[in-house]
Amino acid sequence: QVQLVESGGGLVQAGGSLRLSCAASGRTFSLYDMGWFRQAPGKERESVATIKYHGGTTNYADSVKGRFTISRDNAKNTVYLQMNSLKPDDTALYYCAARNAFKSGSSYDYWGQGTQITVSS
Repeated sequence: QVQLVESGGGLVQAGGSLRLSCAASGRTFSLYDMGWFRQAPGKERESVATIKYHGGTTNYADSVKGRFTISRDNAKNTVYLQMNSLKPDDTALYYCAARNAFKSGSSYDYWGQGTQITVSS
């Protein structure tokens, strides 16, 4: 089992910045790909950014490219999401999730409880 706890959410004005953190425990963090996902009211959950277990490969949703940066510190068992130039459309519940990078066909099986981001116009 992997336990994930997000922090860093809150209310911010459009154009502002926030940094989310997700602390992992329970298994060897460096064996897991990590991702940030979000779900806005009335919408499906979407992938925001992902990072491979080694940290060398990242992917972003088109809507956040150039504004958000995902990173990880395997020594601290933590993944981050730096969010700049926030827009009201970024308002959502943000989750971090983990996927075993060494298990064939694995999916994001471990999820945090989520942290709310609200961007005011």
